[in-house]
Amino acid sequence: QVRLEESGGGSVQAEGSLRLACEASGFPFNNYCMAWFRQAPGNEREGVAAIDRDGSTFYGDSVKGRFTISKDNAANTLYLQMNDLKPEDTAMYFCAADLFPPTVPAGLTVREYANWGQGTQVTVSS
Repeated sequence: QVRLEESGGGSVQAEGSLRLACEASGFPFNNYCMAWFRQAPGNEREGVAAIDRDGSTFYGDSVKGRFTISKDNAANTLYLQMNDLKPEDTAMYFCAADLFPPTVPAGLTVREYANWGQGTQVTVSS
């Protein structure tokens, strides 16, 4: 049974930093593509960052240069380092995982992922 549990959210002032973590269990972590998504009230869920099996990373345009996705295969944990946070980054952040075909890189669209965590709230004040 796939289990994803996010942590690390909180309230921070603009230009501050947070580090999110997602502890994974129930599946071969090394073989899965992982991603972070976020959803603000009234908005659709959007892809923030994804990481492929080989460690290749992909970012949404709004977070490039500010956020860094990484993973620790030994600890079965996914991370999102968020720097220079802005009020528009305020959202519920979700961890996602799925087994992609070998030739398909990790994606940033919701429909590509079948496994989701419950989310952790990030609030950035100006």
